Amino acid sequence: MVNEVDGVRVAVLGLGEMGSALAGALLDGGHPTTVWNRTKGKDEALVARGAVRGASVRQAVQAADVVVINVKGAANVRELLEPARDVLAGRAVVNLSDGTSEEVRTVAGWVGERDAEYLHGQIMTIAPGVGHPDATVFYGGAAGVHERYREMLGLLSGHAPLVSDDPGVAVLYGMAVHGTMWGLLNGFLHAAAALGDAGVELKQFLAHADKPMAALWGFLPSIAEEVDQASYATPFGALRHHLPSVEDLVRESRDRGIDGELPEYTLSLVRKALEQGHGDDGYSRLVEHFRG
Repeated sequence: MVNEVDGVRVAVLGLGEMGSALAGALLDGGHPTTVWNRTKGKDEALVARGAVRGASVRQAVQAADVVVINVKGAANVRELLEPARDVLAGRAVVNLSDGTSEEVRTVAGWVGERDAEYLHGQIMTIAPGVGHPDATVFYGGAAGVHERYREMLGLLSGHAPLVSDDPGVAVLYGMAVHGTMWGLLNGFLHAAAALGDAGVELKQFLAHADKPMAALWGFLPSIAEEVDQASYATPFGALRHHLPSVEDLVRESRDRGIDGELPEYTLSLVRKALEQGHGDDGYSRLVEHFRG
């Protein structure tokens, strides 16, 4: 195995916006980098910077110690690597493609059957953020790969934790961040519609509401503790106290002609919990609804 201080040879398969950014960061870090993309022409800028153009997936894999993959859909990774299946042995595959946890585990198993090591990475930034100290990539899989190539992975993001030896857990970490993000953004944009209907600009709202908005993030650790311990009873902020406020938001949305599907869904969750006798529990109780 090549020692990292000697310069790890890398192949990057998939040169979309993100894949190109990954390859660029590895080149900037001094790693001999072979690149390949199904659509021709996307590698020209990288080749001009010193990358080697791989004539095929097989050739690119043969030229590398670490194979970095970023394509659309983890389910496509196995098909992509099929032509190189007999030359994967002894190499590390770092899959940075999106997919479900089960798809990623399937790929990991297939790679392992070919005597290669597998590490999955879930990228939590857009392409321009690759390599930034504040960028995060969650990793799951072979701890040896994560440790051996720690410096190389650090070129892709300032925060690169190994969260589990199960590659699927890294996927779930990414989905957890995205799910929280979409929920927050949907709530904020619904609020924007209501405020805008009243002639209030968002920047004006944020100037006055910055502290309570920031406090929302600070509240998550206490919710996490309640969920982890399945202890939902609370002396304040019980679900029965949420009910009138959610009902008000539903009526306000209706009165202003704003789409009320989001607050109506929240109202249905709160009402169901109250009907089940959980009115004195905190909002964290609703996790049981999502668990089914």
